[in-house]
Amino acid sequence: MPPIQLLIKPASGSCNLRCKYCFYEDEMSRRSTANYGIMSFKTLEAVVEKSLAYADRSCGFTFQGGEPTLAGLEFFRELIRLEEKHNRKGVQISNAIQTNGFGLDEAWAAFFAENHFLVGISLDGNKYTHDACRVGPDGRGTFEAVMKTVALFERFCVEYNILTVVNRATAERADKIYAFYAKNHFRYQQYIACLDPMGEPARGRDYSLTPERYGDFPIRLFDLWYLDLQKGKQPYIRQFENYVALLLGYEPESCEQRGRCSIQYVVEADGSVYPCDFYVLDRYRMGSFLENTVEELEQGGRESGFVQATLEPDKECRACPYLRLCRGGCRRNRETGPDGALGKNYFCPAYKRFFAAALPRLREIAARLRADGRIS
Repeated sequence: MPPIQLLIKPASGSCNLRCKYCFYEDEMSRRSTANYGIMSFKTLEAVVEKSLAYADRSCGFTFQGGEPTLAGLEFFRELIRLEEKHNRKGVQISNAIQTNGFGLDEAWAAFFAENHFLVGISLDGNKYTHDACRVGPDGRGTFEAVMKTVALFERFCVEYNILTVVNRATAERADKIYAFYAKNHFRYQQYIACLDPMGEPARGRDYSLTPERYGDFPIRLFDLWYLDLQKGKQPYIRQFENYVALLLGYEPESCEQRGRCSIQYVVEADGSVYPCDFYVLDRYRMGSFLENTVEELEQGGRESGFVQATLEPDKECRACPYLRLCRGGCRRNRETGPDGALGKNYFCPAYKRFFAAALPRLREIAARLRADGRIS
């Protein structure tokens, strides 16, 4: 059997923030059961036991939400106990969690450090850009609270990275965000475009991105990153590293940069399984860890046609000189209307601008790595 990676929502869509661009809140409103509550230990054990029995060599559990820490620290202590109990084949296990960083204390930091969790912290730049969208139930910004958690993680030597959502506020301030991250020594960074609610034809929200706004951001970010690369002090920015990897003949980590969907094994709190975090909807349900084996879940994913629908690029894309790197992008940005029909990526003009500006330097970096003997 192959390795397996799962994305688990132990608190379903429950969250202690009210971020303006939350895509999962929109998804919850479009299914028969909006919130599945907190995952029971029984369901957690089914997920862990069946995954470890299926996996060969490695098994990764990533926890997301909503806000996954709302499941409670004892839930994650039980996870570790169950992993030790059911890892009969000596599979290499990795644990990761994506958190908003709000209200975490020393007990959480100590647990993450002791159990070698990789923690993603959602942070949208400096105080101005972060607080524009990432607010609490009272409408107040959460920047100060998140930075306290970052300081706590530093003190306890927690391994963490930064996840930034590119929205209207952040897209206009690449310089300030990059400088702020450099000042705080944030070495590992990931940037993702915000999503509008499903089926909305126009990007009319106050946080929405247009291709024009989105195009400016990665170009300026790349310029700054490239300057630091010349000095040997660049941060790890996943998108740029993945483009270099593609030029060197490797597959990227990000499914968006693969240009086709794969089965992600997204597990809701009731044990039900879905192919993608952006499609945790009734019609895409593959089965349940309480009822099915992993092999049966895999078969359910194949029968849904979810992956097959993304295998063919748009006709215009086939003749595009940048298809090798762009690959059409994320399915959600290829949807042309409420029926889910796929066309050209909404951000296509932004990608073309970026590659026109950055591709010569990306090729130079790839050639340098080959010449230095770091890549065979």
